[in-house]
Amino acid sequence: MRILPDNRVPADLAPHIRGHELATAVAMGWAALDDQALLDAMTGTFDILLTVDKSIPFQQALGGRAIAVIVLRARSNRVSDLARLVPALQKILNRIAPGEVREVS
Repeated sequence: MRILPDNRVPADLAPHIRGHELATAVAMGWAALDDQALLDAMTGTFDILLTVDKSIPFQQALGGRAIAVIVLRARSNRVSDLARLVPALQKILNRIAPGEVREVS
């Protein structure tokens, strides 16, 4: 899967996620895009948006998109807190389908 962590997910989490392609919004030149523009830009290039923003599923029209969204819910967005979610995240990455929104906590 091709995964795009948004600006709220620290880039240092990437080495913890194995077996998938990851590129950050910053690396793609998309750091200044708002959520809607980011979702539009990543379609066709990425399969999954990885975020800690709990509001995205409620603020954005995600149904019918060719991407999935995974919301990481941890105590903070520090790598040490998010890394604890990686085993559960890996399981979801193998099962998630386009248009789905899943939370990992």
